Amino acid sequence: MDTALLLCCFLLLLTLYEHRQQQRVYLIRQIASKRRKGANPMTEIVKNYIGLDCLIYTMNSQLTGVIKTVEGNWITVDNGNSVEAVNLDYVIRIREHPKNGKGKKKSIVLD
Repeated sequence: MDTALLLCCFLLLLTLYEHRQQQRVYLIRQIASKRRKGANPMTEIVKNYIGLDCLIYTMNSQLTGVIKTVEGNWITVDNGNSVEAVNLDYVIRIREHPKNGKGKKKSIVLD
């Protein structure tokens, strides 16, 4: 492989990595500034989903389960095997688990 091509690929990957790191730092700073200003409006929105089977998208992962409680800035999610606590500062999107025409949960969810 040509050395110049290898160097260009390396620089491209390095640039993409730096861009992702900058995005994370920006999001963390936004979250910190919201905390200083007051309550998170997401808590009021999540209260509508208590008891429903939901898909919860965070910055790094996706959770599926029933939202049990909303306390402060945390929610508890029961996924059948365990109960998890999720900080609402890192939740990007919440939606009810989609159902097919017969009312059963879809096995594949494409976003």
